[in-house]
Amino acid sequence: MQIYMVGGAVRDRLLGRPVNDHDWVVVGATPEQMVAQGYLPVGRDFPVFLHPQTREEYALARTERKSGRGYRGFVVQTSPDVTLEEDLSRRDLTINAIASSADGASAEAIFDPYGGARDLQDKVLRHVTDAFHDDPVRILRVARFAARFTDFSVAPETMELMRSMVAHGEADHLVAERVWQELARGLMEEQPSRMFEVLRQCGALKVVLPEVDRLWGVPQRADYHPEIDTGVHLMMVLDMAARLQAPLGVRFACLTHDLGKGTTPQDVLPRHIGHEQRSSKLLKGLCERLRVPTDCRELADVVAREHGNIHRSGDLKAAALVRLLERCDAIRKPARFDEILLACECDARGRLHFEASAYPQRARLNAALAAVQSVATSVIAARAAAAGATGQKVGEWIHAARVEAVAAWPGLVDAGSA
Repeated sequence: MQIYMVGGAVRDRLLGRPVNDHDWVVVGATPEQMVAQGYLPVGRDFPVFLHPQTREEYALARTERKSGRGYRGFVVQTSPDVTLEEDLSRRDLTINAIASSADGASAEAIFDPYGGARDLQDKVLRHVTDAFHDDPVRILRVARFAARFTDFSVAPETMELMRSMVAHGEADHLVAERVWQELARGLMEEQPSRMFEVLRQCGALKVVLPEVDRLWGVPQRADYHPEIDTGVHLMMVLDMAARLQAPLGVRFACLTHDLGKGTTPQDVLPRHIGHEQRSSKLLKGLCERLRVPTDCRELADVVAREHGNIHRSGDLKAAALVRLLERCDAIRKPARFDEILLACECDARGRLHFEASAYPQRARLNAALAAVQSVATSVIAARAAAAGATGQKVGEWIHAARVEAVAAWPGLVDAGSA
């Protein structure tokens, strides 16, 4: 029995990057031998075991044979006779098909039958074998790695293979959970725009996110958007979110905030009247299809509906500010509201020549929220009840008190409260 470190851990050590997780392959062993040595079996589709001390995963070397469409259509074979090279051959990219002895990943200790170390040096994302074609999830993974390794390029033959997979319908069989998993990870990479560039180049974006794909080529008003193209703007917004180290929910909201611009009638362009509500409607369908988590879905919906109003909030008086806060559910969920404002800042700064601009709306709306939070609602409710108010009337008293508090907040509203 021989144990090897494989995959991302070896790759990242060779790149001088931090290694967070280790993947291990065991060659020449049976499941019974692993159990006898104290390993805990946990694999459902193939033999994977937890180390008795470290609890890291150890997988028996295996081969895979295509048996159907999509990423589930595989027959897996494990045997003590499966070699390390055979196990590495089923991996997606050469840079992930490098193994090393269990004690390290020095250049002298690696086993690299597919030239992964050379591709690391040349900064190339290249598929290992034509078996890449068998699993459409690998298209998403290549795109995600392009977003992580921002100075790497996709090998021409790999891009051509991905285009062929899309053309033959393999991407049509991607499972929603895997699409969301890879999308979420890609959004959190250093330059998420590169993920979508790769998916566009191979044609997969039109399959997995048609609402996003149709944004390229859609013009916007040059006085607001010097970059003009909506797709270009979207990528600038995503990269601004990465630059500002935004969490996943904010990045997803940035991705989907302008979906409605893709359905603007031609005779209205380059204006996009009412695109916010159209964006919200398209977002609902996208989230249902990909089974997006509720927290990401709800945050993105508020951003889609309200980002225009938030951008224009500098002109709002006290009553309108309170109504905006209420529509955003900012009073009940202040932390989420700050994420909504961060997404809007990314939108505003994700424009050509506006990257370094200030976004005073964020501070002003947070100040308005602080004013609203200063209102003692229980005291107001008691006064309303003493005056004979019930139900909705009590809510009106509280709303009026909040408007008054915002109007009186120092420096928040210049004049009036309407």
